Amino acid sequence: MIDNVSAEQLRLFIERIERLEEEKRGITDDIKDVYGEAKSTGFDAKTMRVIVKLRKMEKHHRDEADALIETYRNAMGLN
Repeated sequence: MIDNVSAEQLRLFIERIERLEEEKRGITDDIKDVYGEAKSTGFDAKTMRVIVKLRKMEKHHRDEADALIETYRNAMGLN
């Protein structure tokens, strides 16, 4: 059985996680709103998501991904 000190510590961790999860939901909603706003001004949200993902990658990983996509496109006759 968990002693009182450990139980209190566990409760505090759980409450922190719950608060952070709520903040995460709020941020997720804010991000959706920004994509919606961009879309309403004529930008393509799907393409923007790809760009955001690419910007998170290191250059050598981006280069590897580009090379693989090019290889697969050629194999499928998409060039």
